Amino acid sequence: MGLLPCSCPLPCNETRSECETKSTHHQSESSTSSSLLSQPSLPLVPSLSFQHQSSSVDHHCLATLKDKSSYVSSLAVSDKLLYTGSSNSEIRVWPREPPFSPEYSTGDDRNVVANGNGGVKSLVILGDKLISAHQDHKIRVWKIIDESNRRGQKYKCVATLPTMNDRFKTLFSSKSYVEVRRHKKCTWVHHVDAVSSLALSQDGSLLYSASWDRSFKIWRTSDFKCLDSIEKAHDDAINAIVVSKDGFVYTGSADKKIKVWNKKDKKHSLVATLTKHLSAVNALAISEDGKVLYSGACDRSILVWERLINGDDEELHMSVVGALRGHRKAIMCLAVASDLVLSGSADKSLRVWRRGLMEKEGYSCLAVLEGHTKPVKSLAVSVSDSDSNSDYSCMVYSGSLDLSLKVWNLRVSSI
Repeated sequence: MGLLPCSCPLPCNETRSECETKSTHHQSESSTSSSLLSQPSLPLVPSLSFQHQSSSVDHHCLATLKDKSSYVSSLAVSDKLLYTGSSNSEIRVWPREPPFSPEYSTGDDRNVVANGNGGVKSLVILGDKLISAHQDHKIRVWKIIDESNRRGQKYKCVATLPTMNDRFKTLFSSKSYVEVRRHKKCTWVHHVDAVSSLALSQDGSLLYSASWDRSFKIWRTSDFKCLDSIEKAHDDAINAIVVSKDGFVYTGSADKKIKVWNKKDKKHSLVATLTKHLSAVNALAISEDGKVLYSGACDRSILVWERLINGDDEELHMSVVGALRGHRKAIMCLAVASDLVLSGSADKSLRVWRRGLMEKEGYSCLAVLEGHTKPVKSLAVSVSDSDSNSDYSCMVYSGSLDLSLKVWNLRVSSI
């Protein structure tokens, strides 16, 4: 990747694009871009986005990093660093904020810290470890050697999931084999298609992985043992997984459904199925308190789900309360930080939404970030310390199929 001056925002031209979803009937890498066609929006769901704004945002693009042959498919942010996973299997490390030193702007490989097999679909950070999910059905754990002196160093791969111990223990037991497709079986600890999404429990003790093989698995992070696997969790590929602070697991799938899971008697069981979307669910994000879920799909809308309480003060599970509208094509990625919701779309733009303090205020779209020339595939955000109770700044990172990574600065303030 080389550093380019950040150009002025580009207009979004109307072109036919397709919403990246994955059917388990099509296994090749070329098929991953075979369904970017956006579907009609959801006419029966009320809109939560209003013109009235109680806050404003100043925003500008600080840098554009351009690659020659691969796009940024996943992002993760630590206190000091930004990690990018690419479609060509490279994982790179960057300073969290510009300016970037020459080693990042000359397009060389000095900031490539890891290289797996198959495109990088998801990244999460756990202490001194970086965990990556790959197109080749594997999850890899990388040991961060020294953040202060990383030049020229490669991060060491300390585990590949499932681990050798898990594979050996399940290899010779007939009970360990599950049917993964017609006339084909595999041990339950293996994913048999691309691992599309990763999530960590609140305390970091559990890792959750979702796959295009329609399953999700739970791993213990102390030794990366596979504890549980939910086979055939959906009728089609699982594209996203998030976990609330109180342990509820949400999976979004190409079968148009969002499913809610919770642990019971050492196993995860289905709690609810959310069915308002009319097309493949591509992205999920959850609020810090776990009470609001956001979902993005090919129907161009971001649905907002909230937990409800019945007359007996019993907390029910998620119910849709409305939609955030504005994107002209499929929602590809979502991120939540503080009271902000950020969305990236196949219409080549990002939108910044802010939730009102009062329920009647709904959500306001503070900004539309334009400049990418192809669909926005990945998002990450980090919030800086606020200057007051309501004013703060944040850094937003966006990866696009145009082979660029853009770094944006947002300054949010009350009006």
